[in-house]
Amino acid sequence: MADMEKGGKGRIALVTGGGTGVGRGIATALSAEGYTVIITGRRADVLEAAVTEMKAAGGLAHAKICDVGAADQVAALFSAIAEEFGRLDLLVNNAGSGAPPIPLEDLTAEQWNSVVAANLTGAFFCTQQAFRLMKSQTPRGGRIINNGSISATTPRPNSAPYTATKHAITGLTKSTALDGRKYDIACGQIDIGNAATEMTAKMSSGVLQANGEIASEPTIAVEHVARAVVYMASLPLDANVLTMTVMATKMPLVGRG
Repeated sequence: MADMEKGGKGRIALVTGGGTGVGRGIATALSAEGYTVIITGRRADVLEAAVTEMKAAGGLAHAKICDVGAADQVAALFSAIAEEFGRLDLLVNNAGSGAPPIPLEDLTAEQWNSVVAANLTGAFFCTQQAFRLMKSQTPRGGRIINNGSISATTPRPNSAPYTATKHAITGLTKSTALDGRKYDIACGQIDIGNAATEMTAKMSSGVLQANGEIASEPTIAVEHVARAVVYMASLPLDANVLTMTVMATKMPLVGRG
């Protein structure tokens, strides 16, 4: 696709947790569409490897170290984006983590707080800073896409912290979509089921099901998720995909339990 045909050319995108897995796939797809992509994470070597790959493919990519659960680091990140790029057109809140799959009553306070900080507080901090930038830039507005996960609606066993935060992301998505209207800020959510990453590598060997059995589950290529995000991002700001589910067709979600 020629540069002049790329829908993202001249637009600035930030993908949190963009160095690995789904985030890296999304960032790579946006870069291929002509976006200038900024990826964040806590590991410089991982981010730089992803940036090198995107640049080798002809994309424009930049790495920024940031712990999204730390308000001061997020503020510094957005200040740097405003100074270096002048605006932000797209924020993809993708960064997240989970706790060990152990019984709810055995989780520590530290494990709970770590997941809440990465999955929910971080998304809020980034959304808050994006609002401040997007409503003041010219042209005004932008788009925010949250990674909700299948767990935003249906839990797996022993996943209380992750499931709770992903349910909360749905509330954040709806509040953001509502509060962003007056600033021409659109917000949507993509719920992903079994994208093939390091995190889901164990799916083929078997994972715990709601009935207590261990069963293997199918996965899908990250590229399918990335294309969906590119579509959501391509819409004009007067149109919005509020929620989208992209999943392996035969994963045990429909009828789970």
